[in-house]
Order: sequence, then structure tokens, then C-alpha cells
Amino acid sequence: MQSHPHPRAVPSEATPAYSLELTRVGVDGLRAEVHGSRSLQATIAYWETILDHVRQRAPRWLLVMDRLRGTELAPSEWKQLVEAMAGRGLEGVRIGHVKPHGLDRLEYCEIYAREAGLDARAFADEGVAERWLRYGSEGSI
Repeated sequence: MQSHPHPRAVPSEATPAYSLELTRVGVDGLRAEVHGSRSLQATIAYWETILDHVRQRAPRWLLVMDRLRGTELAPSEWKQLVEAMAGRGLEGVRIGHVKPHGLDRLEYCEIYAREAGLDARAFADEGVAERWLRYGSEGSI
């Protein structure tokens, strides 16, 4: 496994405060773990970095461990995120977005992502997400 930390240490509107660690998992997976303060700017910023790595490494699946803290994004902000990422290289990548502190409104992101043609699901449990990413629907496990 290769790990690539991407810290964003200076909090400001232009440079949101978060840290992101990207790890290759086997030959076909990518794991992203993000920590820091939740905001639309931080969320779009870390997804931009993930997108760069997806383009470079072409994984079949992506596990995102979202450990951001703070006020949850509004449904309209989740929609903005999906619109910002749609058509940019995440198509064909199975995405499991895990929020171990609770899903809050993440189900909106899942709905918007599916409407945009992305194969994405929201999870509260990392193990369930990993099984879905590697093996398919819960019914086939």
C-alpha cells in the first residue's frame, strides 16, 4: 500500500483546513481518509485531490472515509459537490462514502451522484462499504 498525505494546514476561505491521506489498496482500490473542518469548500477541495489520483491510478473502486467535523452540508451543497465532480473521471469507479460519525444528510449526495450516473453509496460502517465495493450488492455477499 502506498500512502500519500495531502495536508491543508492554513484555514481560510481559499484554502480550507483538512488533511487527506490516499492509499492504494491492492491493484484496483483507492482509500481516501479525510480529517478536518467540514465546509463545502473543504469538501470540494478534497474531492478535487481525490479526482487527480483517480485519473492517475484508474482504480475500480474508491473508499472515502469522511471524518470531517462540524455542521453538515445542506442538501443543496451536496448537489453542488456532485455537479462539480460529474463528468470529470469518476464514472466507472465504484464509490463508497463512509461517515463513521453518522450519515446526517449524506444520503442526498448518494441520490444526486446516482442521478449524475455515478456508482456511489453512502455508509456509516467501513466494513459494509468495503464489502460492497469489492463484491457488489449486499444480496450477493
